[in-house]
Amino acid sequence: MAYPVWRSRVRVCLGALLLSALPLYLIAQAPAGGRGQKKSPPARRNFLISRAVPDPAAVERGQKLFVADCGFCHGSKANGGENGPDLVRSVLALQDEGGDQIGPVILKGRTEKGMPAFPLTGGQIKDIAAFLRARQQAAIDRNAYKIQNVATGDPKKGKAYFESKCGSCHSPEGDLKGIAGKYNPVALQSRFLYPESHARRGAGGNRIPTPVTVTLASGRRISGELDYLDDFNVALRDSSGEYHSFERGAGVKVEVKDPLAGHLALLKQYTDQDMHNLTAYLVTLK
Repeated sequence: MAYPVWRSRVRVCLGALLLSALPLYLIAQAPAGGRGQKKSPPARRNFLISRAVPDPAAVERGQKLFVADCGFCHGSKANGGENGPDLVRSVLALQDEGGDQIGPVILKGRTEKGMPAFPLTGGQIKDIAAFLRARQQAAIDRNAYKIQNVATGDPKKGKAYFESKCGSCHSPEGDLKGIAGKYNPVALQSRFLYPESHARRGAGGNRIPTPVTVTLASGRRISGELDYLDDFNVALRDSSGEYHSFERGAGVKVEVKDPLAGHLALLKQYTDQDMHNLTAYLVTLK
């Protein structure tokens, strides 16, 4: 059995990925300390999610000012435009408190980057800061998202679509019996629009195995459930539970039978109406 060299690569890559994927809103700066001086822990004030929600009136005033003076470059919702960067994810804007960071930039401009100076008052800058804070908070506060009704389609058309596209693998009397009693409409739609996140990661404890067969240069064939696959290595567990790992060198053939192939193909074909019709039909399977 070949040694699974991919494990060391995964450790290195995973470490780098975790460091690079830290959300910007979790960036916190510890106060600079002199030599021999004990540094304080990062201040909670830099954690955006713990900050107070800005005054709605200030947000409304700031939005009007922002759209009029800044929206042509940064977009009307501060998500960036053709010339200006996204201020919802800007580190400087995330660290701002009442305009202390963005104020100097607004007043002086950044002519080398094409941004002119804006002679705004201190109150106007605070209002713009409040608007940006509200936009930043909305971007990270998932609990504030209002999910609309997704079962707005025609269940009869959804049934016809199901029978023509899904019926060869699924059945309302078989594997999908009572599925609407287990999942709400949003979850039902998510399961067929994001099949990999549910099947491959085992959402709900129902991980779907992926069959694979490896044929070695010697002609030996080993079949089982796929455990790992990349450009360099393949690993599987056979029917007895034994683990096998192979380097994908010359003469090694890997055949994967993806159980989600049909789902992934449909993702390129769905129209909005198809998705809503199918969801409307699935919610009737109680």
